[in-house]
Amino acid sequence: QVQLVESGGGLVRPGGSLRLSCAASGYIFSISAMSWYRQAPGKQRELVATISRSGTTNYADSVKDRFTISRDNARNTVYLQMNSLKPEATAVYYCYVADEDKAIPVTNDYWGQGTQVTVSP
Repeated sequence: QVQLVESGGGLVRPGGSLRLSCAASGYIFSISAMSWYRQAPGKQRELVATISRSGTTNYADSVKDRFTISRDNARNTVYLQMNSLKPEATAVYYCYVADEDKAIPVTNDYWGQGTQVTVSP
């Protein structure tokens, strides 16, 4: 089992910045993809950004050029730097990791508990 602990959410004014962190611990095989999703009230969960083990990144169009995803493979940690925040970014942000057991093979999916980000004057 893998546990994910998120931190860094909070209240910020429009135009401000926040940095989210998500650390994975427990019995880890090999973490491949690490991602951030978000879910606003009354809306479906959506992908914000994802990063492969080698560092290839992809972003939702709505956050390109303002958000940056990164990871520290030695610490099994993923980050999301969010700049120029807009009120529509208000949501619960969830960390996701894919842990690969190559011996079987099987990929196990894990989610964090979520951290609230509120962008408001």
